[in-house]
Amino acid sequence: MTRRNVTGALACSLLAALAVTCAQAPKADYPAAPVPFTDVHLTDAFWAPRLEINRTVTIPHIFKESEQTGRVKNFDLAAAALDGATDGTYCSRFPFDDSDVYKIIEAASYALATHADPELATYVDGLIAKIAAAQEPDGYLYAARTIGGPPPQPWLGKERWSHLYMSHELYNLGHLYEAAAAHYQATKKKNLLAIAVKSADLVAKEFGPGKRTNPPGHEEIEIGLVKLYRVTGTRKYLDLAKFFIDARGKTEGRIPFQLDGKEEILYGEYAQDHKPFVEQTEAVGHAVRAGYLYAGAADVAALTGDAAYVAALEKIWADMAGTKLYITGGIGAAGGWEGYGPPYRLPNLSAYAETCANIATFLWNSRMQRLSLDAKYADVMERILYNGVLSGISLSGDRFFYPNPLASFGQHERVPWFSCACCPPNVARILTSVPGYFYAAAKDEVYVNLYAQGTGKMKVAGTDLELVQTTDYPWKFDVKIEVKPAREAEFTLALRIPGWALNQPVPTDLYTYLDTPPGDRATLKVNGEDVQVPRELNKGYALIKRTWKAGDVVELSMPMPVRRVVAHDAVEADRGRVAIERGPLVYCAEWTDNEGKVSNFVLPDGAELKAEMRPDLLNGVVVITGEGDAVVEKAGQVVSEKKPITLIPYYAWANRGKGEMAVWLPREASKARIAREPGLSAKAAVTASEGAVTPRRVNDHFEPESSDDAAGYMHWWPKKGTSEWIEYAFEAPVRVSESSVYWFDDTGGGGCRVPASWRILYKAGDDWLPVSPAGPYGVAKDAWNSVTFKPVRTKALRLEVGLQPDWSAGVHEWKIK
Repeated sequence: MTRRNVTGALACSLLAALAVTCAQAPKADYPAAPVPFTDVHLTDAFWAPRLEINRTVTIPHIFKESEQTGRVKNFDLAAAALDGATDGTYCSRFPFDDSDVYKIIEAASYALATHADPELATYVDGLIAKIAAAQEPDGYLYAARTIGGPPPQPWLGKERWSHLYMSHELYNLGHLYEAAAAHYQATKKKNLLAIAVKSADLVAKEFGPGKRTNPPGHEEIEIGLVKLYRVTGTRKYLDLAKFFIDARGKTEGRIPFQLDGKEEILYGEYAQDHKPFVEQTEAVGHAVRAGYLYAGAADVAALTGDAAYVAALEKIWADMAGTKLYITGGIGAAGGWEGYGPPYRLPNLSAYAETCANIATFLWNSRMQRLSLDAKYADVMERILYNGVLSGISLSGDRFFYPNPLASFGQHERVPWFSCACCPPNVARILTSVPGYFYAAAKDEVYVNLYAQGTGKMKVAGTDLELVQTTDYPWKFDVKIEVKPAREAEFTLALRIPGWALNQPVPTDLYTYLDTPPGDRATLKVNGEDVQVPRELNKGYALIKRTWKAGDVVELSMPMPVRRVVAHDAVEADRGRVAIERGPLVYCAEWTDNEGKVSNFVLPDGAELKAEMRPDLLNGVVVITGEGDAVVEKAGQVVSEKKPITLIPYYAWANRGKGEMAVWLPREASKARIAREPGLSAKAAVTASEGAVTPRRVNDHFEPESSDDAAGYMHWWPKKGTSEWIEYAFEAPVRVSESSVYWFDDTGGGGCRVPASWRILYKAGDDWLPVSPAGPYGVAKDAWNSVTFKPVRTKALRLEVGLQPDWSAGVHEWKIK
């Protein structure tokens, strides 16, 4: 029997087994179940157009990119290798590129569940056939290893499962399992599900007590295994998900691996493997890994009743929401490891806030809401969705952000694709399924977690129920809900009163409103009669328990003024600054609305701010306008000038080209970046030694606030211990006698430190000669390092930098006089 016949026979036997097990439901589960996205239909002007663009533009765009970048071809090459070919080479950059195909199949499956599309269905079936052909007879599926040839990255490991810290073998499979569950539920076809079950059976055979005990280096398979359990009813998949979580931080039976030339057992904080999961109390490490771990752990806790999991999740969540959450819902301050930094370290310009990390944390919070029935998790979920997730995709649906910074000096631009392209298909699958996060239903309770015009159908109190929302949320905050049970029934309608309507931007003290709370509170009416909204809500919900009948109408009205937000004083990056919100939306100032510059803006506390609908702008948005101050240098003097200011929703920035942007605006002039008059260095053409990144930043006149300020710096990372240089060249000779350097140093967040040494040289003919300094060359952090020297007349100056042996270096600004 050929390899393909073996595979086909196994698939047929799996399909027969699946036909028996697919309908079984778990005995224990979340107290409230999400109302499936297929039963929620949004008809509003905010979400409905986005979902249609996602279906008609984003999903086809990502399929096209997956084809053009070789991600799909990798499966063909793997299939050819299984049939004896020996000349294949994995043709994309990362071994986890397989997962991008799985994620976009998941997104397409959600689209097929709500919109019949025979052409898309046929294309997806063709992809599934390619994946099936790439699967090895025993179920192993990892194209990079099956193809053979030179590995795309050195960290694949020589054998199966031998370098799980970085190989992403199990990570890929998690996304495969999620896609398989979605495809089966959407189409009732079992072609992808059979592949997933065959793979999961192999993983269950290889891993577990008395077998391999190394957990995945990148979590995700836990979520996928739980979804397979829900679809098939096969308990070993749930048990395996729990095993992988329990294996973290434990050394028993672990196979060592090599890291930086050393033999290691645990993966460390980076992969949440520094201690057993139930002993973890802080959100640490790579933020996407962390979010998927916490979401998977919530699933396992719900299905097993593991109280220790819940306790750990609550502690970790308190650390995240209380010390590490950006006002935009962004997650991950440290770009060096794409993850969490220390408590309260939330820089704005260098904020990583990876789109995938924001999505993973959104998924975690959605599960925590259903686990505890507490609206605080829905508050965070909403903040992430409207700001941190939507910012990751352009209004056109075919341009993306990987990091989502909270400030820019024009260096950020949305792009159609990335070599590491995890974010585009991730945001596509979330947007396609976003209606499924609006409601949760229990036996006799319905939780309304998000608001948007449309309908939701569910079963409660033994009857079918339809809820019809009429609202212009998030621009207006009056919500009418028609309650339409099939027959009269007694149940509780739990309406989330958002934290922002209760004078609390987030459910911790990380952010607070600066201005006086509005006098109006949220109001409720049922059939036109007032219903008292209690001062003490039930975990953030207003509960209306009654016997409902068709035609009952609930009206919720929430105050929606423009609000000023300040951060906890421990957040150094935001001291003396203010952010602006309205409802769930965070706002920002962008260059194109503000005469090309926003970094020198000051927004005084007393400045009046007004909201105005602009249907002609950015597909229709409410903008916020007012008057602030601009800090500028004129004739050598720093002055403040009155200037109008326009703010747009943060999610909409960078849809009109590159330029300055800021979420946190100074409240006083001392915090603004002065718009300086050009100095002598502005006349110079800048070049630098090989490997220098953005050397032109050294004379852009953005003066840093500190050495780890992410504003306008250049660097030589990853070079270490080398001698590097920056050169200023002038069209005509200039007389120079002083040089000042502000070093970039991102201690605690990256690999740059102040240099070991530096000096200034000037060009005399064809020779570079050192100047004669009057004092030492300083290497102080957080300060200008100035040196005067005997005047020289030259057409070129060179800043020569000696890097420390184990560190790279960078420069914010190099000024000369």
